[in-house]
Amino acid sequence: MDKHVQTMDKVCMDGDLLIRESFSAQETHDVGVQMGRQAQPGEVYCLIGDLGVGKTVFTQGFAEGLGIHEPISSPTFTIVQEYEEGRLPFYHFDVYRIGDEEEMDEIGFDDYIYGQGVCLIEWAGRIADLLPEHIHVIRIDKDLEKGFDYRRIIIERKAHPNVAFGS
Repeated sequence: MDKHVQTMDKVCMDGDLLIRESFSAQETHDVGVQMGRQAQPGEVYCLIGDLGVGKTVFTQGFAEGLGIHEPISSPTFTIVQEYEEGRLPFYHFDVYRIGDEEEMDEIGFDDYIYGQGVCLIEWAGRIADLLPEHIHVIRIDKDLEKGFDYRRIIIERKAHPNVAFGS
């Protein structure tokens, strides 16, 4: 694990808010590994960030933290990718292309989020009304003034999903 990850807790553990700084793709990956190791059955993680900010790199680390070693890619066209080989089932969603929340019923979304696996949802704001009451929101932002590879990773536990997405 990169030495920066261990020291980059720079900031704020203010209740349920943690801000991490990453200066490379490897560090972003390592933050994902740490979170995956801490993930518990039934937890839902909502991953927010612009295209190209490192959501897939983070997710690959998260899966590694769960003990999953098969290739991880974004399920943009399949909506959900299931991984069963780790210590917990891992369900990776990309709901960017969802046109209507009813599409989530068709894939059995409730079975995933209320089951004993761990869900990580990219573009979760599109289905905010379907999310459970308690979620983890992970926002990854770039700041080019701090460098091309710099990422600010904000991790927050939320009790009201619509607040997390500004709706």
